[in-house]
Amino acid sequence: MKKIMIYIVALSAAATIIPAVPLLWGKAADDIPAKDQKSVKIEEFIFDDENYSGEPYKVLDISSGQVIEVPVRDYVIGAVCAEMPAVFEEEALKAQAVAAHTYAERQRRISQNSENADLKGADFSNDTAKYQGYYTESRIKHYFGENYDEYYKKISDAADEVMNYIITYDDEPIISAFHSMSSGTTESAENVWGTKVDYLVPVDSSFDKSAPKYEEETSVDLNFMKTRLEDVFGAALGENEEEWIVPAEISDSGTVLTALVGDKTVTGNDIRTALGLRSADFEVKIGEDSAIFTTKGFGHGVGMSQYGANSMASKGKSWREILEHYYTGCTITKIE
Repeated sequence: MKKIMIYIVALSAAATIIPAVPLLWGKAADDIPAKDQKSVKIEEFIFDDENYSGEPYKVLDISSGQVIEVPVRDYVIGAVCAEMPAVFEEEALKAQAVAAHTYAERQRRISQNSENADLKGADFSNDTAKYQGYYTESRIKHYFGENYDEYYKKISDAADEVMNYIITYDDEPIISAFHSMSSGTTESAENVWGTKVDYLVPVDSSFDKSAPKYEEETSVDLNFMKTRLEDVFGAALGENEEEWIVPAEISDSGTVLTALVGDKTVTGNDIRTALGLRSADFEVKIGEDSAIFTTKGFGHGVGMSQYGANSMASKGKSWREILEHYYTGCTITKIE
């Protein structure tokens, strides 16, 4: 297990090290402050072909402040390039493309039915702290470098095969949450964000246990940790470091749901964000000068595991089988 020393963790760390989470209620769940996690409202609308315009998505470019129009195909390809390694299996890339398309369709409808001055009339932005990742073609070229021709063709070919499909539940595009890898069983949306979602429930993803860096050790300097926990949670920490973080409730999937931080009760995801941990499935041991966190998986654990999807694809499973496995009870819907 690799050991990593952490001395400084910026408040924005969750946005830069945690895989994007397209939760489609207008804000990525990894970025929902703890105080808001119990009040997330999932918007509902009926899906039918008349609602599918096929028109370009309006994307707010946060670097220029301009709203640009991106054809559906270009957006889906750009989202897959941003969110999943190009070396993954083709069926996994197809599953990611359908999830990305579903995300965009749901977010477009949310934006059309709400007022968000920050978006300036766009459907969403390219701010990965709030929305699904998306790369323009120029950024894709820079990202892939000398492998651009090979990787772009592989991803665009995969996306083209599934461009006419999205995932629905009760006639609406789903919250197509995904993460890098689970702890071996995915987590429920209710446990992570406090909002029950019928199709975002725990499923087996034992394939993840063979993924790179499935289990990691992170060493956090005790002086830094004390200051960080006190600043973030307003906790009163005593002299006994063993009592600074005490997991209290753990889900069947392994997620630390609640923990005592000194005299405060917080969620495991609060701690994960505050200390820049890979997941909320963690154990902590106190050493002489540091706390050693052992984490399993990477990300929030809800929805499709990308490494799990890749493993399923390598064993001959189709993109449909992957999506039906991770999004329980959902329908693959063809759009015209």
